[in-house]
Amino acid sequence: MDTAALPETCCPTLWLRPGRAAYLGPSFRLDTHSGSVHCFALGVDAPFVLRSADTGERRVRSALITARTPHHVIAGDGRMLFCYLDRLGELRSAMTERHTSVDFGHRDEDQLARDPHKALRDLLGSEPGEVDERIAKAVLLLHDRNASAADIAAAVNLSTSRFLHLFSAQMATSFRRYRLWARMARVAEAVSAGDNLTTAAVAAGFASPGHFSDAFRAMFGLTASVFLASGTQIITMV
Repeated sequence: MDTAALPETCCPTLWLRPGRAAYLGPSFRLDTHSGSVHCFALGVDAPFVLRSADTGERRVRSALITARTPHHVIAGDGRMLFCYLDRLGELRSAMTERHTSVDFGHRDEDQLARDPHKALRDLLGSEPGEVDERIAKAVLLLHDRNASAADIAAAVNLSTSRFLHLFSAQMATSFRRYRLWARMARVAEAVSAGDNLTTAAVAAGFASPGHFSDAFRAMFGLTASVFLASGTQIITMV
């Protein structure tokens, strides 16, 4: 599915495409969590509070949280847009207040909030940042299969140690954390196709349902069962 044809819906919705995902809907009561990739958060109907060690507690309308940054989002009953990106492209340059791990104030945040569907089309469809072609290939392999760092390194003709160093430098997250993210995406895709959560988690490479549950909560700040019980629609995009 092309982002230009991305359907507008009033239901809580999670859109998935390789390396990216976006949620638009009511805010969940999230715990402190740390994402494996970058997250752009927008309070569609009202500002929200974000807490992090880097910035303290701030009431803001938009924030860009870099990968592996522990943070706590506190929002009211209005809608939130969360866009998860494995590469930032031009997004970081659009933030008007820069910090080490969290940036605030997208220069067009009022416009984004007025038309959140256009916002997520733009965010999901924007050009990702450039990356070494070997790492780009590795990312594709991770989204397609369960593999170890040694297996992926061999596939891109690098030693394991060199591959891990280059991956972290290029993707701003560790190989282990990114592999978790890719596995989460495969679980979501399988559930959207009709698989049950347990089967999908094991097929994606999680050691057990408990392993998946713990990883999901640490990454997103809520349990997968709470997320699915909300009636959120999952749409996979090509």
